[in-house]
Amino acid sequence: MLRHEFQPGKLVAGLFLTATAVAYAGDAGGLWDTPWFLVVPLVVGGLCLAGATAVLARAIRGRGGAEEGQR
Repeated sequence: MLRHEFQPGKLVAGLFLTATAVAYAGDAGGLWDTPWFLVVPLVVGGLCLAGATAVLARAIRGRGGAEEGQR
């Protein structure tokens, strides 16, 4: 049984922030050269996509959430 509800917006944000960290870790390890400005589209784009995902998930689920937990 799940202890909390699944929140796809947080998952998308985490994936994009992890991708940013991997890009910089690869640069620090000498595997490839990552431009310093790569973080801007990855983080901003990821947060925008995460917000859109959260809004879509909320629209699909309806009001649910905290009210369902009180029943």
